Amino acid sequence: MRVCLFDIDGTLIHSGGAGKAAMLAALADEFGIGLGCEGVPFSGRTDRSIGRDIFRLHGIPDTEDSWQRFRSAYLAHLPACLASHPGRVLPGISSLIEELDGRGSIALGLLTGNLREGARLKLGHYELWHRFAFGGYGDLHFDRDDVAREAMQALEQHLTSCPRPEEIWVIGDTPLDIRCARAIGARVAAVTTGWHSREELAASRPDILLADFSDPEPLLRLCG
Repeated sequence: MRVCLFDIDGTLIHSGGAGKAAMLAALADEFGIGLGCEGVPFSGRTDRSIGRDIFRLHGIPDTEDSWQRFRSAYLAHLPACLASHPGRVLPGISSLIEELDGRGSIALGLLTGNLREGARLKLGHYELWHRFAFGGYGDLHFDRDDVAREAMQALEQHLTSCPRPEEIWVIGDTPLDIRCARAIGARVAAVTTGWHSREELAASRPDILLADFSDPEPLLRLCG
């Protein structure tokens, strides 16, 4: 059994900025702040770490109460933001997932910085959520490497026997996706459908680097 662990934003879908819009709406609703989050990096990071940086930017105490208020408001706003922002499934993804899922010898999971419920809402909006049986998420972790370790724990619970690290592929669009894959000994397929250039991704030395999955054959061949 081989395993493919997919990132979401910039890899499977573009949400058209719906996630960021929902966070800004949550910030305004719960804390009365409408100034935005300029300077806070989003790409490849966990929602928990993004939330912490937004709190620091605006002088909000990073307490459990603050986080739960922000989290709940974000998830409440996310469906409407997904509906109002023009997003899309990225090139080749639907056919790639269909092919991998149909083989029966490849387990599909998620390795994402999104909250688990945020991942469900985003992928459900694009009719992809049902394809993924397990995953690692950004509810608790500040570091993407810890999300990768969570995904491995979920994988071990999902399968009767855990594959060797070289049988596990992480598919993502950021240098942090590549780094966290190496933290669990996995191989990496990187795509330039997100916010990082080919040169940036190549510098992190993925096993395979593609423009997109319009032609999924290179990954399919390596996955066996």
